[in-house]
Amino acid sequence: MCCEFCRRGKGMQGTQLSLNSKRPWTVRFRLSLPLLLIFTPVLIWFIIFCYVPMYGVVIAFKDFKGWEGIVSFFTKDDWVGLKWFNDFFSSIYFWRLFKNTILLNIYNLLWSFPIPILFALLLNEVRNRLFKRTVQTVSYLPYFISTVVVIGMVVNFLSPSDGIINRGLLAIGLVEKPIHFINSPEWFRTIYITSGIWQTFGYSSIIYLAALSGVNPELYEAAEVDGAGRFRKAMHISIPGIMPTIIILLLLALGSMMSIGFEKVLLLQKPITFETSDVIATYVYRVGIKEARFGIATAVGFFNSVINIILLVFFNAVSRRVSDTSLW
Repeated sequence: MCCEFCRRGKGMQGTQLSLNSKRPWTVRFRLSLPLLLIFTPVLIWFIIFCYVPMYGVVIAFKDFKGWEGIVSFFTKDDWVGLKWFNDFFSSIYFWRLFKNTILLNIYNLLWSFPIPILFALLLNEVRNRLFKRTVQTVSYLPYFISTVVVIGMVVNFLSPSDGIINRGLLAIGLVEKPIHFINSPEWFRTIYITSGIWQTFGYSSIIYLAALSGVNPELYEAAEVDGAGRFRKAMHISIPGIMPTIIILLLLALGSMMSIGFEKVLLLQKPITFETSDVIATYVYRVGIKEARFGIATAVGFFNSVINIILLVFFNAVSRRVSDTSLW
């Protein structure tokens, strides 16, 4: 009975899809008009703020001087070819910037990416609704705190004079004298990653909780009848159920391996920690805004974007080969 019902339902669905596909484009356009009107403001925003400014990429190949006015940007023939790219690649800072950017992203991927998944799986097992909602609310709150405020809190907590971290370490005898965390290059990556986890893990878990809510509850009931515990149900039902969501978010994270939180790094870093804290985004800020070298700043940003696109296409192809989930 059930199989026959499913067969008929699929047949009716296929017939409906075939009828829709055979409709004239004018009819389909008229039926989709409300959705298109809703999407229009988003499309306009993307065109104005994302696609129109893309013409500015030509600055990477020109000797553009901001004080000459916007007219010279369109008319003056001052092309320099790949000069700015050569200057960046031959710079003494190139490998330091490249290494720091990649390492921060790798550490962020290894630690920050799986924690929201684990948190969502654990929270999904909580049966007390009041406790569950309370934990969710508390975990979401740090995400809505300004990055400037978060960095101020981090600096105060890690202060060598009256910071709670140093006081706690001294009280339990783990250290003999306060540690200057903020001024130590070897601590920068740890501070950046841990503060990022604290600020974003609760909010990042929302999408996984939403995916878990879409898992068929009958699967859990069947597994419970078969004697499966919570761990086995999580391993064989919950994780496979949200695996497409995990893969999509992982692909997006891998496709932005050359990008990093510019504001947070800039607020945390000091000249003494440039050895581990100087990344491509902060370098672009220094040469582009402070030194007004718009050409090399645009060239570096363009290089960054190209590498991100290559990584996204590559990992998407790998995901399409090894699984049924991909971005396109």
